[in-house]
Amino acid sequence: FTARPLADIDTVANVAIVNVSEFATIPDVGGVAPRLMSFQDEPGTRRLFVNEMRGGLFSVSYDGKTVTRYLDANDSTWGQPIQSQGRERGLQAFAFHPQFAQAGTPGYGKFYTWADVQDTTKAVDFRPGIANTADHDVLLEWTAKNPKAATYDGGPPRELMRWQDPYSNHNGGALAFNPLARRGTEDFGLLYVSVGDGGSGGDPNNFAQNLGSAFGKLFRIDPLGKNSPNGKYGIPSSNPFAKGQKAGAMGEIYAYGIRNIQRLAWDPANGDLYYSEIGQNVVEEIGRIKAGDNLGWNVWEGSYKYGQRGVDTTSPRSDASTVYPLVEFQHADALWAPNTRAAASGLVVYRGPIGAIRNKVLFSELVHGEVFWFDLTNLPRGGSSGIHRVLFRTPGSPAGRTMHAIVREKNEAQGKTPAPRVDPRLSLANDGRVFVINKGDGIIRVITP
Repeated sequence: FTARPLADIDTVANVAIVNVSEFATIPDVGGVAPRLMSFQDEPGTRRLFVNEMRGGLFSVSYDGKTVTRYLDANDSTWGQPIQSQGRERGLQAFAFHPQFAQAGTPGYGKFYTWADVQDTTKAVDFRPGIANTADHDVLLEWTAKNPKAATYDGGPPRELMRWQDPYSNHNGGALAFNPLARRGTEDFGLLYVSVGDGGSGGDPNNFAQNLGSAFGKLFRIDPLGKNSPNGKYGIPSSNPFAKGQKAGAMGEIYAYGIRNIQRLAWDPANGDLYYSEIGQNVVEEIGRIKAGDNLGWNVWEGSYKYGQRGVDTTSPRSDASTVYPLVEFQHADALWAPNTRAAASGLVVYRGPIGAIRNKVLFSELVHGEVFWFDLTNLPRGGSSGIHRVLFRTPGSPAGRTMHAIVREKNEAQGKTPAPRVDPRLSLANDGRVFVINKGDGIIRVITP
């Protein structure tokens, strides 16, 4: 992989150093740090929410002083016990309908969870076409009676769709409504669902490029609609394949050629949709995505032809029908040698007042706890030369450090063994604050001016 080596990543000049402070603490689960995965602002109830992969959904007051367990998805009342074995399975994501707190609207009280579940006896909507079953992936709709109640007060969830997941990895990780869409616009109330390629390695069954398969796709659905094959959700007419534009293509598909998209983020300035995706053996990528896009997997890994033993660098970005990433980096970065594992996540498009990160895309790398940025005003077009490092300054410590170092220091203060990895993720609140969650110490942090 010599076209753009990771040595191009800027680790010295143009490093953004930002202040970060502790905001709230999520309690341990079984004596170990919570595996914090997704974070969202719910403005109608003036609360922040974060989920823990073992099944807890917590609310946090806007000042960070009050933390409440809002929902335990594992409660036997709901009949959907979470499968959370390993690093990649569990309660993956949640999303509040934009009308969650608006009485008298169709979305009142409704929110959605995407999870791996233990029960594999129920009927599924999407099968992989092979006999393997590791677990089931389920999209659920919950309806609170009083959205402002301290804890969930509704009944059992309604199941919208269920996948027979052939392998235990690559389970997606993004569930989101477009926060910029306003009532009456095309995207309002439509739910984006990131579906992994089914797992194993290399997409052995070629699901991602198969428009008749539900795996390796970004779905966009109307959770309140009824025109789907199972009658439990709607397929928007504006989806690229909803009207039979391509024979055999599923109408739920918004984009395809996806391995394992982790995060979605919209640009507040122009509505562009960005994604972060974990690669296979060589390339991690961040890019923009539009309706109907083919991101190339498993023919391409980033900008390069995919092969089980690596990538072919002789003809990068040579298929005009494929949408390639804006930035990408290989695993064998000099920052991390000799450990060559890496996993891209993040993700925030920042247009706020903090000068060091204004007009930048921020994203994280999970295994080594790094955070990076690239410029929105001069977008890169592939490669790692546009990637720059973000370091964090904590109160009482003038030097910028990685989030991994900060979390490990906190572990020592907690009397715990320092975490070998911390899996930082970034989220943007409606008021413009950028929050950092992780799986190492249970602390939610906020970037401050």
